[in-house]
Amino acid sequence: MWALRGVSFEVKQGEILGIIGRNGAGKSTLLKILSRVTAPTSGEVRVKGRIASLLEVGTGFHPELTGRENVFLNGAILGMTKAEIRKKFNEIVDFAGVERYMDTPVKRYSSGMYVRLAFAVAAHLEAEILIVDEVLSVGDAEFQKKCIGKMKDVSFGQGRTVLFVSHQLGMVSSICSRAILLQEGKISASGETSAVVNRYLQSASTAPHIIDYRSGGRAPGDALGRLLYACIENGSGRPVEKIDIRQPFAVRMDFEILQDVPKGPHPNFHFFDNRGEHAFAAVGSNLVNGPASRGKYTSRCFVPGELLNDGLYSIGVALTFIHHGMHVSFYDRQGLSFSVVDPIDETLMTSRGGYAGPMPGPVRPNLRWETVKHP
Repeated sequence: MWALRGVSFEVKQGEILGIIGRNGAGKSTLLKILSRVTAPTSGEVRVKGRIASLLEVGTGFHPELTGRENVFLNGAILGMTKAEIRKKFNEIVDFAGVERYMDTPVKRYSSGMYVRLAFAVAAHLEAEILIVDEVLSVGDAEFQKKCIGKMKDVSFGQGRTVLFVSHQLGMVSSICSRAILLQEGKISASGETSAVVNRYLQSASTAPHIIDYRSGGRAPGDALGRLLYACIENGSGRPVEKIDIRQPFAVRMDFEILQDVPKGPHPNFHFFDNRGEHAFAAVGSNLVNGPASRGKYTSRCFVPGELLNDGLYSIGVALTFIHHGMHVSFYDRQGLSFSVVDPIDETLMTSRGGYAGPMPGPVRPNLRWETVKHP
């Protein structure tokens, strides 16, 4: 088995390159090869400049040494002289925010403190290339924001190169100027970040964001009703496949009633997360209070912003008649798909409540809270 095969790309000075892909795609192996931790079986890596890597929490730290001693040790491993480390020492300590613990052995540090100090060392030493793996998700909200700002600063302000791996697609979209998508050890997409992220999300689902049977084709349905069209619409009514987590959107369904019925049908949508688990169902009221005549109809279900979590979703599209018991004319289990994207640099201190790690569950409502102090 080849963890990577035929991978070839170029990163220019001052770029922030995002590397995304599923678990097992080869991302960490690629970073270890670029960092010279692992030698490639074949091929070569050409690097101009020194590399600072942050691949695992506390990489290069000795647990028995203090934070102060580890700054000098890690700096030396990264190729810096003692004079260069001394020059940057105060900046490193201020950035990490662990000044009171600098003379404590790091074996007593929490994982978050490890990350703070390790990232501070890697970011402040004079390496031309900074490689960062998923480890930033361990840090707290304040530190996450500082890291995002620092990576932008070292790239745009100081002309250094950053290679960034993360499963948080919102963070990748907000800080990376370009991205590559790894699939089964090969590059399947490369280019502008939003296009590569969309390609990744689409590859995770075979369902489209638009269903259209209006011009022909065998539409789902029976003698009572049939599906004509369905899509995801943004606030302007335009079909989209990607939704900002803060913005409301609508799910639209066009269908045809083929017989006059004594009671109008119930259009309904079933939302599933990327693991195929049922998030919730939205059932519309019957179209009219009383009989419904033959004809074409459009129904929309309006979903508020800050309800769904970020990630990929599919929607089952259904039409149900209940005038003689319950009768389902059609149910397309995975008819539509769309993705919700969280611009984490903008939501970090608002709907996320300061937490920058992955949020659990398929829904993430921004609910109203009240806290009072007891007398």
